[in-house]
Amino acid sequence: MAKVLVIADIKQGVLKGSTAELLSKARAIGAQTAVVAIGRNIESLADDLANAGSDTQYIADDASLELFSAGPYASCVVDAANQFEANLIWFGFSESGKAMAPRVAAQLEAACATEIIDVVLEADQIQVMRPAIANKVMQKVKINTERLVAVVRAGAFEASPDVTGTQNLVKLSPPAPDLKTVIKELISDASGEIDLADADIVISVGRGAKDQAGIDLVKDLAHDLGAGFGSSRAMVDGGFMAHNKQVGQTGKIVAPTLYMAIGISGAIQHLAGMNGSKTILAVNKDPEAPIFNVADYGIVGDLFEVVPILKQEIKKIRA
Repeated sequence: MAKVLVIADIKQGVLKGSTAELLSKARAIGAQTAVVAIGRNIESLADDLANAGSDTQYIADDASLELFSAGPYASCVVDAANQFEANLIWFGFSESGKAMAPRVAAQLEAACATEIIDVVLEADQIQVMRPAIANKVMQKVKINTERLVAVVRAGAFEASPDVTGTQNLVKLSPPAPDLKTVIKELISDASGEIDLADADIVISVGRGAKDQAGIDLVKDLAHDLGAGFGSSRAMVDGGFMAHNKQVGQTGKIVAPTLYMAIGISGAIQHLAGMNGSKTILAVNKDPEAPIFNVADYGIVGDLFEVVPILKQEIKKIRA
């Protein structure tokens, strides 16, 4: 039987939903499940980790692990993987996961695959599916090692409400300090805006906004909906939006419940970052814009006319 070790995604002491998504998929393929959680003062998350679908919870809780550092964190994952004898080690799609995955794979002498969207077990053969060439093709990759370390693309799996686990807590010893790198401080975005990766609704603005006034108009709509606010690469290159707001192949990959593309034509690089969204609404004055090919709902119109109407309708609904 396959054994899947999921690396818990914890942010500011809260277990993120991607952990349950990965554990649900592990159970769906008939694997034994375990999770490893790393940080400081996180032992209290044991119940949440079990309820997310794990039957064994490896906890590395130490003051030295308060700030993320790829080396020590990867050592904890390797320790848990060896104790659990895991042959599948899954990371969620995060900056920390992408930093740790190759380190863990090297130490375990395992294969490493990124942005996978599916895993298939056939006898003793591990196969993964992953998009390539900006989602133009889908690769089916056969793994020729006994172990696979994988980074799972955002939104690839869905959490099952019926999945639960059993609490079996195993404490890990603190890793040796990283003598090459010392993390003294992590500086987070001070804007107070919702992180795109965590947002249930994401609204992105494109070249159709023209200038800062157009951007502010769309941003107000995002504020009304409590949505994450992103952009196309064109607005980043134009100096209107910060790079951490870019959605696309060279930016962030998101998979919210609702994605609204406002004034975005739909270049393939942008689509690569958002076409995993559950529902897509597009607003563009060009009826031939490629974005309409992937949108569930489309509004052909000038965003300067459409967005105020959307804002009014939202107010009516809430009233």
